[in-house]
This record gives sequence, structure tokens and C-alpha cells, in this order.
Amino acid sequence: MPDRKSLLPEILVHVAQVLNVPLRGLVAVIELLDEGGTVPFIARYRKEVTGNLDEVQIRDIEEKLCYFRDLAARRETILASIAEQGKLTPDLKARIDAALDKSELEDFYLPYKPKRRTKATIAREKGLEPLALYLWAQEPGPEPLEVLATTFVNPEKGVTDVADALEGARHIVAEMISEDADVRKAVRQLMLDEGVVVSRKMTDAVDEQSKFTMYYDYREPVKSIPSHRMLAIRRGEGENILFFLIETEPLRAVGILRYRILRQMGDWTPHLEQAIEDSWQRLLNSSIQTEIRLELKKRSDTEAINVFRENLQNLLLAPPAGPISVLGIDPGIRTGCKIAVVDETGKFLAHDVVYLQGKTDTAGATSKLKTLLLKHNVCAIAIGNGTASRETDAFVREFLRSEGLSGIFAVTVSESGASVYSASDVARQEFPDLDLTVRGAISIARRLQDPLSELVKVDPKSIGVGQYQHDVDQKNLQQGLETVIESCVNRVGVDLNTASWTLMRYVAGINERTALNIVTFRNENGKFRSRVQLKAVPGIGPKTFEQAAGFLRIRDGENPLDMTAVHPESYSVVEQMARSLSVMVKEIIKDPKLVEKIDRAQLVAGSFTLNDILEELRKPGRDPRDKFVAPCFNDAVKEISDVQPGMELEGVVTNVTKFGAFVDVGVHQDGLVHISELSNRYIRDASEVVKAGQIVKVKVLSVDPKIKRIALSIKALQGPPVRTPRPPQKPQAPPNLDDKIASLSSKWKVR
Repeated sequence: MPDRKSLLPEILVHVAQVLNVPLRGLVAVIELLDEGGTVPFIARYRKEVTGNLDEVQIRDIEEKLCYFRDLAARRETILASIAEQGKLTPDLKARIDAALDKSELEDFYLPYKPKRRTKATIAREKGLEPLALYLWAQEPGPEPLEVLATTFVNPEKGVTDVADALEGARHIVAEMISEDADVRKAVRQLMLDEGVVVSRKMTDAVDEQSKFTMYYDYREPVKSIPSHRMLAIRRGEGENILFFLIETEPLRAVGILRYRILRQMGDWTPHLEQAIEDSWQRLLNSSIQTEIRLELKKRSDTEAINVFRENLQNLLLAPPAGPISVLGIDPGIRTGCKIAVVDETGKFLAHDVVYLQGKTDTAGATSKLKTLLLKHNVCAIAIGNGTASRETDAFVREFLRSEGLSGIFAVTVSESGASVYSASDVARQEFPDLDLTVRGAISIARRLQDPLSELVKVDPKSIGVGQYQHDVDQKNLQQGLETVIESCVNRVGVDLNTASWTLMRYVAGINERTALNIVTFRNENGKFRSRVQLKAVPGIGPKTFEQAAGFLRIRDGENPLDMTAVHPESYSVVEQMARSLSVMVKEIIKDPKLVEKIDRAQLVAGSFTLNDILEELRKPGRDPRDKFVAPCFNDAVKEISDVQPGMELEGVVTNVTKFGAFVDVGVHQDGLVHISELSNRYIRDASEVVKAGQIVKVKVLSVDPKIKRIALSIKALQGPPVRTPRPPQKPQAPPNLDDKIASLSSKWKVR
């Protein structure tokens, strides 16, 4: 068996064409991945080798590489199985070798696959295969079919007459048709192109919340049904409320089979036609339906996971308030508001509980808040957006105004997943002696400082930005979300001296064990003074250092380049720049204007690498995330009962789906901006105009407090779309009548 890692040249060419990437870059990426390279490292620091392929292209290559290596392994298994049966012909081997799709590969294997006892196998046991092959060959014999069939009558084997013999032969032919790779491919394509998903309510099913009403009698083409509707139908089926099937026009399907099977007329024709009908109704329809259902599941999962990935990415890259001291509040009414203070590095300082119901409680809360704010020099107050958040927000704002603390700002932050974090192993390791509620308040405070650093501690499935996340393939979902976190962490970079191990484990080349080793080393030896010190950490060899170093930052270290995204392997290039300008490297970092005086022609580095280095030196150590801006909720709107149609509100996008976006307007119930209300221009996808975490202005269209539904519009505040007038067209001379008739005649077929 050939090396599983090696792929045939024709497969590499095929992948390059499918992904629209240069073959040279494709091969380079595969080699780098096989050498242990990570996607973020290859995308950032190996542009010269890959031809500047970006991270998305490299991840696509990684995915295809895995697919085709699995396919190659499966191909070898199939070839070995068929060869062992003594049925591997040169033609069959060539077709199997040429297969570039797993479904197609399995189609070739189907006739040789061990199977349960079928009508066809029973007929073969009765010795009727030669008669079936006669029907299949469609070539006249020396005697009529009826006469030939009499020779297969054998009561001892259960063939009592000619009708029995022909029926058994038809069963064999029906199975042969259903196992023909070309036939299956054609029928599969027909069902994908023309099939219709049909869902209906199951008899006596109880849909208590009427969640699936629109799908009680629903039809939509297979080729266009969107992910969220397919997943909703599947969920309804899983809850025994709906059932669904794939409908295909029988005449179209049987017509395809007749076209492919019938070659010439003869006494075999009526029997082949019966076998074709039987094959479609009894075998092919259900078999291909099962495949299409699986294909729809995969397609819907992929779309839903991509929506989740995009939302998570936007949430992780939300603008940070930065290294400021923050007081976090986890609001509560009966149990009080839990308060926690963290310093500018996120270190926990103090905690308390305040109550906001009575005058005495309010006075006590005011006193406690003022003491904590002044004692710890707090710059901001982060309020979780759960129950009682608006009441807490109103109290805090009035408190800041009355106390004249204008230098402190208050903002509401999402607390999705905070309770999950507070009860997690990570939280217990960080704060073993603190109550769950205090841990939650700490998390809320840190989310304001740096959403990325805090959210990586939470299972992303608990953050609440997914779409039917519990219905999709959980393994693929987890892998997809892990890649997003890895991408975001490495894009922003990680401070080696302040980052938690939960954040550091996502740095390229670093796993959980290595991250824990780094933190342990830091605790025992003090802050890192240089990136080179990493090599002294157990578990970090040359390869790990190569992959990780460029994404780890050290501020105020021995080498000023350690705070930038310049990789240590390129320090010599920057030193060459400094020598050409007769300055120190640290002077270039302090005065980025010096970069414009550098003569690129004198530098020894590839153009892509050089561009990245110069760009980094212009803004050394910059954070790629946007500047932090706090949303401003309407003070008069605290509950859903306060929301009225026609209101214009400011809110934060909490989730983006294929059918629209959910917006938090500060009433504990997100409103929906349907995709048709997102923009005054046509859009195919909500993510074209909004993203999770974005601050938007919306107009209230309708409110239903009973079912807690708020309909919002962004389009209503945009005004009418600007239409660009078409340029005037020159009048054209009327066409020559004779030319028009000649043109039409050439398109008509005269019968």
C-alpha cells in the first residue's frame, strides 16, 4: 500500500482547480503542514513559499488534504477487497483510481460489498443469474426467451414455472440496475437538481408550542432549501412531530433509467421495463433518498457552522476597553448584585454584594460602591445584561451623576456563558476559594477589558451565537469553532507575561500542556524578558518556538522587537534597516516615521515578508481590533412593556443568522431584524451588512409582550435606496424582417 500521505498528481491538480489556487502554492502548503506547520504560522510567516496564500485558502487546502487522504485510504481498502474476490478487472481498477468523490467510490464498490440476503441473492441461489444476464445483454439468442426460460424451471430449487424463473431474473436485473455506478450518479444528480423536500405533520403528534406549524405541509426544492429550514425540519422529525421525504418525479427518474438501460427492442424489453420500475420503486428511490438526506444534513450543518464561526469571530474580535481597572456587576434582585473589582491586568482585587430594592439598601449600595471605586481607582463599571440589568444600569448611572464621578463610565456587557465559566474547572483553578457568583462578576469585568482573553475560557457553544447548534454534527462544530478561536488569538497576539494558559493554548504550536508549562515557568522565574527565554520552558523545542514566537508579545523587554509581530527569524532584517539609517532598532520602534526612509533595495528579504515587517514597524504592537465604543440604551426603555412601535433605539447585535439578526435593545429580550429589514438594497445574507457585537440603530415595527417577540428594522432608518439612472440608449434601427425570420428558423426543428 502506498504512503497514505502521498497524493497522486492528478488529485493535486484537481484540488488546485477546485480551490482556485496555484499548484505550486498548494504543494508548498501541503509540505509545510506535513512538517508540522500550523495554519496561522504558514499564513503569516511563509508567504514567500506559498505565494501569499491567505489563512482561508490554507485552511481549505488542509480540509481537502484530509478528505483526499481519507479517500485514498478507502480506495486501497476497496481495491484489496475486490481483488480478494477475484473480480478486479483493469477497467474497474481504472474507474476506481479515477474516482474523486467518496460517494462515487462507494458506488463502484456496491456490487462487491458484502450484503444481507435480498430477493436477488435468493434468485441467484436458484441458479437464475444466467437468465438475468441474458436480459441484461439484450442480444437475440438461438431460441426465444420463453423457451430459454423453461430450461431454468426447477421445482427442487423453488422455480416452479417460467413465470417464477423470469420474476427471479428480473429481481437480479433490478439489483444490477440499482448498483450501477453511472445509474446511481445520474439519479443522485436528478434528485439534487429536481427533488423536493416535503415535510408533513405526523398523525396524532402534539406540537405544544406550535414551533413547527409552518412545516406541517411544506415543500421546498432540494437545491435551494436554506440551512435553518432544513435543520428545523430535521429537529421536528427528531421530536416526532414531523416526517419528511424527498419527492422526485417518477416519470423523470424512470425515463433516465430507460435511457441508460434499454439499448434495443426484443422479447426481453417488457421484462427489463418491469425490472426498471421495480428497481426505482423498491431499491433506488429509497437508497438515493437516504444519500440525499445525508447530503442535506451535511450541507445544512456546514452552513450553520459557518454562521456560528462568523458570529464567534466577530464576538471574539469585539473592541476591548483595554488595560483599565474595572468593577464588574452581576445583577440580581432577591439575592442582590454581586460585585468584583479587577485591576488593569485583570487581577482580582475585591468583591461584595449590594441590594437595590429599599431606601436603606440603596444607601448601603451607594456607600459600598463609592468605597470600592475610590480605593481601587476604578475607571469603568461593567454590568451584566441578565435579569435586573436595566435597573442596575439606571442605579449606577444616577449614582455616578450624583457623586460627580464623571471620569468613570458604565456599560452593559453580554454575560452569555458567564455562569458556565463560573462553574467550570478553569474558574475553580483560578479562584478556588470564591463563590460561583463572584467568579461570574469577575468574568463580566474582564469581558469589558478584553473580550477575547475572557471568552476563550468558555465553551463557545455556551455563548449563544449559534443557529441550531445542538442539531449539527458536534465534532465538526467543535473543530470549526476551535479554528476560529485559534485564528482570532493569533491575529491579535498574546502578551506572554499576562496571558492565562487558557488563552495561550490557542497560540500556534502551543497545546494545553505547553501553555501550563509556560505559566508555571513564569510563576517560578518571574516575567519573561525576551522571546528567547521561551526555549528554556519544558516542552518547547525548536519547532514549537518557530511556530509560536511571532504571536507572543513581551512589552518592555530586552529586545524592542519582542513587542511586535516581527518573527525572531527576521530580526536581522530590521537590524539591517537600523544600520542603513545609522540608528538603533528601538529608535525605529519609537519613531515609525523612520520606516519611510528605508531603502528596500538594500534589504535581503522576500517582498511579502518585507511588506509585513514594514507595515508592523509603522504601527508596532498595534491591536487589529476596532476602537471600543459603548452602546447607549434608552433610559426610558427597561422592560418589553416599555417598547412601542415607531420607537428608534440603539442596540447591540447579539446573533446573526441566515434569516436576520437579533439585537439587544436593553429589555432582556432580543428583537429580530428580519433579513428583509436589514438594508434598503437586496442582500443574500445578513452577514453582508451586520456582525455580532456591532452597535446599530433600529426602529421598532411591532411588539408582542405575551410571546416576547419584538420586530425591528434597520432599513426604516436608512431612507429610500439611491437609484443610479441608466444612461440614455441610442435608438436602434428596426431589425430586418428577413434576417429575423432566418434567425428564428435556425432555432426551430422541423418535424
